[in-house]
Amino acid sequence: MKLILGSTSPRRQELLRSMGLEFEIRTKDTDESYPSELPVNEIAAYLARKKADALLNTLSPGEFILCADTIVVLDNQILGKPTDKNEAANMLKMLSGKKHEVITGVCLLSLEKERVFSVSTRVTFSELSPELINYYIENYHPFDKAGGYGIQEWIGYVAVSRIEGSYFNVVGLPTHETHQAILEFK
Repeated sequence: MKLILGSTSPRRQELLRSMGLEFEIRTKDTDESYPSELPVNEIAAYLARKKADALLNTLSPGEFILCADTIVVLDNQILGKPTDKNEAANMLKMLSGKKHEVITGVCLLSLEKERVFSVSTRVTFSELSPELINYYIENYHPFDKAGGYGIQEWIGYVAVSRIEGSYFNVVGLPTHETHQAILEFK
């Protein structure tokens, strides 16, 4: 079966390539709203499924799509992608010295079947000084990243004191679980 990645994320593309997978990219702008009563731990999977549904009519027999969505959760509050420097700084201040959860939902969808799952990883940040936060924002512009940071960037090297679970899940795709799901899906 031919794999279609429903994402423009360079991180997801690189992870799939590093897994030895060949794929085509297809995307469609999709509303990322979700029901307010949906439990926080189900939101990423819901959004991944919603993104895949938006592309279902582009699939041909023999193709399947992979869509994913990553959220950052702190104290049951979702930290989305910051819109500007102030919002990024506020998110990083909130994460400073605390443990948070990164949840990635994954949806595999073909004309015949679907598989939806999510993976959760706990990440702990050390205390972040205003200087460290400003340096990171000025040099790495984390405006396309949930929670306002990319663990694979400088901040991950100097400020992440502990990780419990899949590192690649925090980057944007739980590679082990995704690989297993693809093998079972084909």
